Amino acid sequence: PSMAAMAAPPPAEPPAPPGRRCPALLGVEPLVFLATLSMGLQGPLATQYLWDRLGAEHGYSDRNSTESAGCGDGNASADPLRQEVEALVSHWNLYINLGGFFVSLFSVTLFGPWSDSVGRRPALILPAAGMALQTATYLLVMYLELHVAFFLLGRIFSGLTGDYSLILASCFSYVADTSEQRARTFRVAVLEACLGSAGMVASIGGGQWRKAQGYINPFWLAFAASLAATLYAALFLRESVKQKKETKLLTLSHYKAVYRLYTAPERPSSRWKLALYSLAFFLIVTVHFGAKDIYVLYELGFPLCWASDLIGYGSAASYLAYLSSLVGLRLLQLCLEDTWVAEIGLVSNVAGLVVISLATTTPLMFTGYGILFLSMAPTPVIRSKLSKLVSETEQGALFASVACVQGLCSLVATGVFNSLYPATLHFMRGFPFLFGAIILLIPAAILGFIQIWDSKHDYNHFQDASLSP
Repeated sequence: PSMAAMAAPPPAEPPAPPGRRCPALLGVEPLVFLATLSMGLQGPLATQYLWDRLGAEHGYSDRNSTESAGCGDGNASADPLRQEVEALVSHWNLYINLGGFFVSLFSVTLFGPWSDSVGRRPALILPAAGMALQTATYLLVMYLELHVAFFLLGRIFSGLTGDYSLILASCFSYVADTSEQRARTFRVAVLEACLGSAGMVASIGGGQWRKAQGYINPFWLAFAASLAATLYAALFLRESVKQKKETKLLTLSHYKAVYRLYTAPERPSSRWKLALYSLAFFLIVTVHFGAKDIYVLYELGFPLCWASDLIGYGSAASYLAYLSSLVGLRLLQLCLEDTWVAEIGLVSNVAGLVVISLATTTPLMFTGYGILFLSMAPTPVIRSKLSKLVSETEQGALFASVACVQGLCSLVATGVFNSLYPATLHFMRGFPFLFGAIILLIPAAILGFIQIWDSKHDYNHFQDASLSP
């Protein structure tokens, strides 16, 4: 070769493949906000519609009864007809939730691992479109006064496409795809803050709108939000999976991918950490869902006797914990490892629940809400820890399993806390909150154990490396 050729500069590096940590990548935060807004509007409004519809069919008018019942010791509402309507609404809610959960259990664990190969966008477009179809079915029931069993049909339509659980799984997988490990916890916390913001808008706006204009218009907003989420995923969101490949959808290999996460023999330490982190996540989210289920009942009863405006402010205060936890997490990360930030969040959660369990006045109840300001910090830490234990090609399978765990949390929380509340009214109205605070000591111990074990393992590894020649 000539001297000129030898002196020529080396060839330029090939450009990075599309989707590789691209700063211009559009985020999934708008999508998860829209989907959560749609889901947050539908849940309470559907329950209230069932109450009014079934009450009217059985000759029960709630308006006069609630006006005269007042706020007493819980015996004022012992009306047989009211109890019958309550039971019917509770049963239909149970059928609808169970139907959606069991159908989505199979679809999420199918579509989640599938998205590791074909990309995240299909696993975001499908469930968003399914939610739009569910909302459209609900609107048809209201316009045509169809039987309430069609609510279950709409829920099954959504469940077949993955439901809201697949949206969460795909969004968290998307964040794992597009974030560096050191920044992942904060990115996950931002996504969870979007959940809280959308929930706050839905809970406050939906209730006031229903009072002013009934059910139809708020449901049109829910439909528009889910449709907008579908269009955003289809038209504006870039793909985050680096190397896509064609993969069959209807195959057992996707379910096996989820199973292998927890049984892979080549990663024994990751296997038991995945199991322990998943257990900690299950307990924390179950307590969170369970406490949220009974806040309104607790606030309506004696001695708090809150009216609808105070209940709205209380709901907003509980959702503010998502935003305050995001800020607190960011600040504490400057001087503490993620696990210890999660431990501080659990202390905040335990202390807040204890205060709420003893609250007999409005200021004390809001004090409890205030102490919960870091209560949402542990879940993004656990999600981030889980995502770091698996490879880039297993993120969809991982977050699909986490979404199934979260769905199970909702069912367990509803069953346990809604059963515990009436059973303990005679000796302590706030006992379920105290029970939740005690349960949270278990994930605190789990996170502390894993962190100490990791520290010792790293120290021993450093010692062995320093002693080796």
